[in-house]
Amino acid sequence: MERLQKVMAHAGVASRRKCEELIVNGKVYVNGICIRELGAKVSPNDKIEVNGVPLYKETLVYYLFHKPAGVISAVSDDKNRRVVVDYFPHVSERIYPVGRLDYDTTGLLLLTNDGELAQLLMHPKYHVDKTYVAKVKGIPNDKQIKQLRYGVKIDGKMTSPAKVTVLSTDYDKGTSRIELTIHEGWNHQVKKMLMGVGLPVMKLKRERFGFLTLENLAAGQWRALKKNEVSKLRQEALRK
Repeated sequence: MERLQKVMAHAGVASRRKCEELIVNGKVYVNGICIRELGAKVSPNDKIEVNGVPLYKETLVYYLFHKPAGVISAVSDDKNRRVVVDYFPHVSERIYPVGRLDYDTTGLLLLTNDGELAQLLMHPKYHVDKTYVAKVKGIPNDKQIKQLRYGVKIDGKMTSPAKVTVLSTDYDKGTSRIELTIHEGWNHQVKKMLMGVGLPVMKLKRERFGFLTLENLAAGQWRALKKNEVSKLRQEALRK
Protein backbone atom coordinates (compact mmCIF):
# COMPACT_ATOMS: atom_id res chain seq x y z
CA MET A 1 0.00 0.00 0.00
CA GLU A 2 1.27 3.47 -0.92
CA ARG A 3 0.02 6.98 -0.34
CA LEU A 4 -2.33 8.11 -3.07
CA GLN A 5 -0.40 11.27 -3.94
CA LYS A 6 2.83 9.28 -4.33
CA VAL A 7 1.16 6.85 -6.74
CA MET A 8 -0.25 9.77 -8.73
CA ALA A 9 3.13 11.51 -8.89
CA HIS A 10 4.87 8.33 -10.04
CA ALA A 11 2.25 7.95 -12.75
CA GLY A 12 3.21 11.35 -14.13
CA VAL A 13 0.07 13.26 -13.13
CA ALA A 14 2.05 16.13 -11.57
CA SER A 15 4.43 16.86 -8.73
CA ARG A 16 3.44 15.39 -5.38
CA ARG A 17 2.40 18.81 -4.10
CA LYS A 18 0.09 19.35 -7.09
CA CYS A 19 -1.31 15.86 -6.62
CA GLU A 20 -2.13 16.72 -3.03
CA GLU A 21 -4.02 19.80 -4.24
CA LEU A 22 -6.02 17.65 -6.66
CA ILE A 23 -6.96 15.29 -3.81
CA VAL A 24 -7.99 18.08 -1.43
CA ASN A 25 -10.05 19.72 -4.19
CA GLY A 26 -12.05 16.53 -4.77
CA LYS A 27 -10.65 15.74 -8.19
CA VAL A 28 -9.52 12.20 -7.36
CA TYR A 29 -11.67 9.08 -7.10
CA VAL A 30 -10.59 5.63 -5.90
CA ASN A 31 -12.92 2.74 -6.79
CA GLY A 32 -15.65 5.29 -7.51
CA ILE A 33 -15.30 7.10 -4.17
CA CYS A 34 -14.07 10.70 -3.94
CA ILE A 35 -10.95 10.87 -1.76
CA ARG A 36 -10.04 14.11 -0.01
CA GLU A 37 -7.72 12.75 2.69
CA LEU A 38 -3.99 13.15 2.07
CA GLY A 39 -3.20 10.13 4.23
CA ALA A 40 -5.23 7.74 2.06
CA LYS A 41 -3.36 4.69 0.78
CA VAL A 42 -4.06 2.59 -2.29
CA SER A 43 -3.07 -0.83 -3.57
CA PRO A 44 -2.02 -1.81 -7.11
CA ASN A 45 -5.52 -3.22 -7.69
CA ASP A 46 -7.37 0.00 -6.85
CA LYS A 47 -8.93 1.94 -9.73
CA ILE A 48 -7.88 5.60 -9.60
CA GLU A 49 -9.42 8.44 -11.62
CA VAL A 50 -8.10 12.02 -11.79
CA ASN A 51 -10.48 14.60 -13.27
CA GLY A 52 -12.50 11.71 -14.66
CA VAL A 53 -9.53 10.13 -16.44
CA PRO A 54 -8.41 6.64 -15.35
CA LEU A 55 -4.88 6.53 -14.00
CA TYR A 56 -2.45 4.02 -15.37
CA LYS A 57 1.17 3.55 -14.44
CA GLU A 58 3.38 4.83 -17.21
CA THR A 59 6.95 3.75 -17.67
CA LEU A 60 9.07 6.48 -16.11
CA VAL A 61 11.18 8.30 -18.68
CA TYR A 62 13.82 11.01 -18.38
CA TYR A 63 15.25 13.30 -21.05
CA LEU A 64 17.97 15.95 -21.19
CA PHE A 65 17.09 18.65 -23.70
CA HIS A 66 19.02 21.61 -25.13
CA LYS A 67 16.28 24.23 -25.22
CA PRO A 68 16.55 26.78 -28.03
CA ALA A 69 15.53 30.42 -27.69
CA GLY A 70 11.96 31.23 -28.60
CA VAL A 71 10.46 28.09 -27.08
CA ILE A 72 8.10 27.92 -24.10
CA SER A 73 9.00 25.64 -21.17
CA ALA A 74 5.54 24.09 -21.02
CA VAL A 75 3.40 21.32 -22.49
CA SER A 76 1.02 23.75 -24.22
CA ASP A 77 0.62 27.46 -24.97
CA ASP A 78 -2.57 29.48 -25.43
CA LYS A 79 -0.82 31.64 -28.04
CA ASN A 80 0.17 28.61 -30.12
CA ARG A 81 3.88 29.27 -29.65
CA ARG A 82 6.28 26.36 -29.83
CA VAL A 83 6.68 24.44 -26.56
CA VAL A 84 9.41 22.07 -25.44
CA VAL A 85 7.32 18.90 -25.77
CA ASP A 86 6.93 19.64 -29.49
CA TYR A 87 10.47 18.28 -29.81
CA PHE A 88 9.33 14.89 -28.47
CA PRO A 89 6.57 13.73 -30.86
CA HIS A 90 7.73 10.11 -30.50
CA VAL A 91 7.18 10.04 -26.73
CA SER A 92 3.81 8.57 -25.73
CA GLU A 93 4.29 9.29 -22.01
CA ARG A 94 2.97 12.57 -20.59
CA ILE A 95 6.29 14.28 -20.03
CA TYR A 96 6.70 17.82 -18.75
CA PRO A 97 9.66 20.13 -18.03
CA VAL A 98 11.35 20.12 -14.64
CA GLY A 99 11.13 23.80 -13.77
CA ARG A 100 11.41 26.25 -16.63
CA LEU A 101 13.71 28.40 -18.69
CA ASP A 102 12.52 31.77 -19.95
CA TYR A 103 11.30 32.13 -23.53
CA ASP A 104 14.58 33.71 -24.65
CA THR A 105 16.86 31.63 -22.39
CA THR A 106 18.63 28.62 -23.85
CA GLY A 107 20.31 25.58 -22.38
CA LEU A 108 19.83 22.46 -20.32
CA LEU A 109 16.29 21.46 -19.42
CA LEU A 110 15.10 18.13 -18.02
CA LEU A 111 11.79 16.56 -18.98
CA THR A 112 10.16 13.58 -17.29
CA ASN A 113 6.92 12.01 -16.13
CA ASP A 114 8.39 11.23 -12.71
CA GLY A 115 6.57 13.72 -10.51
CA GLU A 116 8.41 12.73 -7.34
CA LEU A 117 11.86 13.30 -8.82
CA ALA A 118 10.71 16.54 -10.46
CA GLN A 119 9.61 17.81 -7.04
CA LEU A 120 12.98 16.91 -5.52
CA LEU A 121 14.87 18.71 -8.26
CA MET A 122 12.72 21.84 -8.25
CA HIS A 123 12.44 22.42 -4.50
CA PRO A 124 15.11 24.89 -3.31
CA LYS A 125 15.64 23.09 0.01
CA TYR A 126 17.34 20.22 -1.81
CA HIS A 127 20.09 22.48 -3.16
CA VAL A 128 20.65 21.06 -6.65
CA ASP A 129 23.07 23.44 -8.33
CA LYS A 130 22.21 25.06 -11.65
CA THR A 131 24.94 26.86 -13.59
CA TYR A 132 24.25 29.65 -16.08
CA VAL A 133 26.42 31.70 -18.40
CA ALA A 134 25.18 35.24 -18.98
CA LYS A 135 26.29 37.90 -21.41
CA VAL A 136 25.71 41.20 -19.63
CA LYS A 137 25.99 44.89 -20.28
CA GLY A 138 28.81 46.36 -18.26
CA ILE A 139 32.13 45.34 -16.77
CA PRO A 140 31.61 43.85 -13.27
CA ASN A 141 33.57 45.38 -10.42
CA ASP A 142 34.57 43.81 -7.11
CA LYS A 143 31.56 45.26 -5.31
CA GLN A 144 29.11 43.73 -7.78
CA ILE A 145 30.79 40.33 -7.64
CA LYS A 146 30.83 40.36 -3.84
CA GLN A 147 27.15 41.27 -3.78
CA LEU A 148 26.28 38.31 -6.01
CA ARG A 149 28.38 36.02 -3.82
CA TYR A 150 26.69 37.34 -0.70
CA GLY A 151 23.13 37.31 -2.04
CA VAL A 152 20.88 39.81 -3.79
CA LYS A 153 17.50 41.08 -2.60
CA ILE A 154 14.91 40.53 -5.31
CA ASP A 155 11.13 40.72 -5.00
CA GLY A 156 11.51 41.50 -1.31
CA LYS A 157 13.57 38.46 -0.35
CA MET A 158 17.23 37.58 -0.25
CA THR A 159 18.73 34.98 -2.56
CA SER A 160 21.24 32.46 -1.32
CA PRO A 161 24.89 33.20 -2.10
CA ALA A 162 25.88 32.43 -5.69
CA LYS A 163 29.11 31.08 -7.09
CA VAL A 164 30.40 33.67 -9.55
CA THR A 165 33.17 33.66 -12.15
CA VAL A 166 33.87 36.38 -14.71
CA LEU A 167 34.68 34.43 -17.89
CA SER A 168 35.57 37.32 -20.19
CA THR A 169 35.25 41.06 -20.66
CA ASP A 170 35.04 43.20 -23.79
CA TYR A 171 36.00 46.74 -22.84
CA ASP A 172 35.41 48.05 -26.37
CA LYS A 173 31.78 46.87 -26.39
CA GLY A 174 31.27 47.28 -22.65
CA THR A 175 30.05 43.70 -22.18
CA SER A 176 31.06 40.68 -20.10
CA ARG A 177 30.37 36.97 -19.79
CA ILE A 178 29.63 35.75 -16.27
CA GLU A 179 29.15 32.22 -14.93
CA LEU A 180 26.65 32.05 -12.10
CA THR A 181 25.72 28.97 -10.04
CA ILE A 182 22.60 28.94 -7.84
CA HIS A 183 20.42 26.24 -6.32
CA GLU A 184 17.11 28.12 -6.19
CA GLY A 185 14.80 28.52 -9.15
CA TRP A 186 12.77 31.67 -8.58
CA ASN A 187 11.02 33.36 -11.46
CA HIS A 188 13.61 35.14 -13.67
CA GLN A 189 16.06 34.79 -10.76
CA VAL A 190 19.37 35.02 -12.62
CA LYS A 191 18.23 37.98 -14.70
CA LYS A 192 16.91 39.78 -11.61
CA MET A 193 20.07 39.10 -9.61
CA LEU A 194 22.31 40.51 -12.32
CA MET A 195 20.00 43.44 -12.96
CA GLY A 196 19.93 44.05 -9.21
CA VAL A 197 23.68 44.68 -9.18
CA GLY A 198 23.59 46.80 -12.35
CA LEU A 199 24.48 44.18 -14.97
CA PRO A 200 21.50 43.77 -17.34
CA VAL A 201 21.40 40.39 -19.10
CA MET A 202 21.67 40.33 -22.89
CA LYS A 203 21.82 36.53 -23.33
CA LEU A 204 21.40 33.68 -20.88
CA LYS A 205 22.15 29.97 -21.13
CA ARG A 206 21.92 27.18 -18.56
CA GLU A 207 25.06 25.08 -18.92
CA ARG A 208 24.67 22.57 -16.10
CA PHE A 209 21.99 21.02 -13.92
CA GLY A 210 23.63 19.24 -11.00
CA PHE A 211 26.34 17.07 -12.54
CA LEU A 212 24.65 17.02 -15.96
CA THR A 213 25.99 19.09 -18.85
CA LEU A 214 24.90 19.73 -22.42
CA GLU A 215 27.95 17.88 -23.75
CA ASN A 216 27.75 18.09 -27.55
CA LEU A 217 23.99 18.54 -27.88
CA ALA A 218 23.03 21.30 -30.31
CA ALA A 219 20.01 23.50 -29.64
CA GLY A 220 16.86 21.47 -30.18
CA GLN A 221 18.56 18.13 -29.58
CA TRP A 222 17.93 15.76 -26.67
CA ARG A 223 19.02 12.45 -25.21
CA ALA A 224 17.55 9.99 -22.74
CA LEU A 225 19.14 9.90 -19.31
CA LYS A 226 20.83 6.67 -18.27
CA LYS A 227 19.58 4.76 -15.24
CA ASN A 228 22.71 5.57 -13.24
CA GLU A 229 22.27 9.28 -14.06
CA VAL A 230 18.70 9.24 -12.74
CA SER A 231 19.88 7.52 -9.55
CA LYS A 232 22.72 10.00 -9.15
CA LEU A 233 20.34 12.95 -9.61
CA ARG A 234 18.08 11.61 -6.88
CA GLN A 235 21.02 11.00 -4.56
CA GLU A 236 22.45 14.45 -5.23
CA ALA A 237 19.16 16.12 -4.38
CA LEU A 238 18.67 14.18 -1.16
CA ARG A 239 22.28 14.47 -0.07
CA LYS A 240 22.14 18.23 0.07
